[in-house]
This record gives sequence, structure tokens and C-alpha cells, in this order.
Amino acid sequence: MLNFILIVVAVILATIGLVKLVDKFIPAKLKPFLTIALWVLIGFLGYQTYMSIYEPIQFNKLKNKRYVVVIESLKDIRDAQLAHRQVTGRFTDNFDNLIKFIDTAEFTITQRRDSSVIDEVLTKRYGVDTTKDIVIVDTLGTVSVKDSLFKSSDRYKTMMNVPGGKEGAKFELKAGFITQNDINIPVFETLVKKEVILFDQNKDLVLQENKVIAVDGVNGDALKVGSMNEVNTTGNWPKTYGASE
Repeated sequence: MLNFILIVVAVILATIGLVKLVDKFIPAKLKPFLTIALWVLIGFLGYQTYMSIYEPIQFNKLKNKRYVVVIESLKDIRDAQLAHRQVTGRFTDNFDNLIKFIDTAEFTITQRRDSSVIDEVLTKRYGVDTTKDIVIVDTLGTVSVKDSLFKSSDRYKTMMNVPGGKEGAKFELKAGFITQNDINIPVFETLVKKEVILFDQNKDLVLQENKVIAVDGVNGDALKVGSMNEVNTTGNWPKTYGASE
């Protein structure tokens, strides 16, 4: 962009120089037409220079505004998926199933307490009463997943839709297992491409955004939470957009 601005400024200066040359060497009757044409060219290049600075600024403002609402939806999806895993032992790759789960599932409320009992093996071995420590888990009741996560809001029913993006756009949702130390561990990933969020913006600026590698930026070509390649339920956005965990 800087190179472009320098080129435009150089062209403007060159055009101003041409205006002066026209004034000095061109016949008087042609001067008004050429002078007007050159000043129109200067105005056009000046406008292009202004837009080359103004448009990226406006792009970043709109981008940040849309990213914020998309990230809030990703957080809702993650919360719902973590609840699904807690209750069922796995994630789901289907939004309809996830919504049905939120509507019907319940968390079990438990309480852990320490206690001690007679260790029959050691008592028999030593001939005296010997105790061992244990942890007792008491079930206190249940609570609705919906009430725990969303209270009176029903926004979870439309959490598959990408807010502010291309009309009809939906988040991609994947789920499965990866194996670590011979143990199958559930994983999930939800994402939306940046080009979907910024569908109506300058294509060159969107391409630049897809290549972002920065501490304070969303790296890569998508906003996402979770991973299908590792045990990870964090988002790929920086803290400037809110906590990613």
C-alpha cells in the first residue's frame, strides 16, 4: 500500500510539473483545455490516494465489528459442545442434535466429601482395625443444561447461523476422536471463513486479511474454535476480542 501511495504522489507531482510546462510552451488557445484535463487528472489521483488510506481504515473497523459478534456465537457453540461432552462423553457434528440436547439434557449436581472406612485386607493382615481414606460422591440433584448455559435466552436455536455474514451462511461443525496413548479422546472444531464474514468487502483487502500473521490479529483464513488435530477447545482470536478459552 505504501508503494502505491508513493507512486500516486509521484504522478501527482509530475502532473503539476506538466501543468507548468503547458502554461509555458503550449499555444494560448489550447491551454485552457489541457490545463483543465490535467487538473482533473490531479483530482482523480488525489482521490485515489485518499481512498487508499481511508478504505483500509473503514475495512478494519467493519471487520472488527463483525468479528466480535461471530466470536460470541463461536463461544456459545463451544459452551454447548463442552456441555454435550460432559453429559454424553463425546462432541456432536450436527447442530440439530446439539440444539435438541440443550433443550432436553440435564447436568447432574454432585458433592464430593472425604471419609474413611475399615480396610479389611490390612485389618486381617495386622489383626487390628486399619482404616483407609475414600472419597464419596453424593448426587444432590439435576439442573437443565439450557438454564445453566443460556438462562432465558433462546439464541442457541440459531447459533449455527453466521451473524453479519453472507445471507444463509452457517458455521462448519466437525466432531470425532483422536488417539493419544491408546486412548480415544473426543475433539470438535467449528469455523467460518473470513471471506464469508467479509463477503461484501474489497477482495484485495480480504485476501490480505487471510494472510494475517500477528499477535493482535486473527491468524489464518478463518475464525474458529477447537481442533480436529489436537485436544484443544480454544479459539484462534487474540485477547483484544475477548478470552479465547
